[in-house]
Amino acid sequence: MPTQTAIPCTMMRGGTSRGPYFLASDLPEDRATQEQVILAAMGSGNALQINGIGGGSSLTSKVAIVSQSQHPDADVDFLFAQVSVEESVVDTSPSCGNILSGVGPFAIEKGLVPADVEETLVRVRNINTNSFIEAVVKTPNGIVEYDGEASIDGVEGTAAPILLNFLDVAGSKTGQLLPTGNLRDRIDGIEVSCIDAAVPMVLIPASSLGKRGDESKEELDGDTGLLHRIEAIRQEASWKMGLGDATGKVIPKVALLSGPRHGGTITSRYFVPHSCHGAHAVTGAICVASAVALPGSITDELVTRPEGVKQVIRIEHPSGKIDLALEVNYTTTGPQIQRAGLIRTARKLFQGDLYVSSRIWSYSRSQAS
Repeated sequence: MPTQTAIPCTMMRGGTSRGPYFLASDLPEDRATQEQVILAAMGSGNALQINGIGGGSSLTSKVAIVSQSQHPDADVDFLFAQVSVEESVVDTSPSCGNILSGVGPFAIEKGLVPADVEETLVRVRNINTNSFIEAVVKTPNGIVEYDGEASIDGVEGTAAPILLNFLDVAGSKTGQLLPTGNLRDRIDGIEVSCIDAAVPMVLIPASSLGKRGDESKEELDGDTGLLHRIEAIRQEASWKMGLGDATGKVIPKVALLSGPRHGGTITSRYFVPHSCHGAHAVTGAICVASAVALPGSITDELVTRPEGVKQVIRIEHPSGKIDLALEVNYTTTGPQIQRAGLIRTARKLFQGDLYVSSRIWSYSRSQAS
């Protein structure tokens, strides 16, 4: 009996993140065994993830699981897993717009979606949030193109653009754009906005916590007092948002917001959730942009709000900026975020077999016995 089990895998950079992409059919069917395989594959339990392919960072310890969709409005299903670096935890409660960037190319190359001549539309259902995204991938002559002239801050060089259109982003986890029913809530003596658009978030004016809002990741990560205060706010907000105890979970996420410095719309420092993101999560950017479009939110004092149905909102982050194109329908019952679009890029790094212990693959059988 072989001591190692081979799993087909494609390693990709998606947006500003990186991780392995798997076909669901190549992984164990039951969730317990699947999680054990993923933890072993990434090398979790060690800060360097030295015994796996994780990169020792939350941005490089992510997994995409893709399958043919049975939903009439989708071509493929995408399950995202955030894998803890030092703990044996696989969290499938959030999504990741950066890793999503690679789902379209991966699905085309694996034959789940036939390629068109110039560009290919891949309709993705995100299983984590039961939401739908349209990914437009460049496919000249029916072949996925990775080289191109598009650039995104946080990634050196250029690549082919991948257009992501997020549909019906409101209420991704809670079912409501405003989970608490309020545009503002007071938590721990501070006014915050709790918003669920693509991902549930707690948005805090940076000045309320004694910060400018344009600090570096290193400066914010080194402020243990700040991190403890943010976590206390996040915990209480989670209950108010109907998400329950946030201990050991990555949602709700948190952002410290302030005015723009470099010609953008707003400045954001996004937390994941116990350290500052080196750039900005895509789903988090959608939520921050949605807050900008909501009169009465804590962004009122920070930004000059764009007007009209179609709005371009530029978010400044530690590595540069990210641009969001929102379609907002202002109704008598309040604004409705109908669509959020942005450009990302992806790069295929390698493809082959990833090996895990055969004992881990039979984890569920041993547990049952």
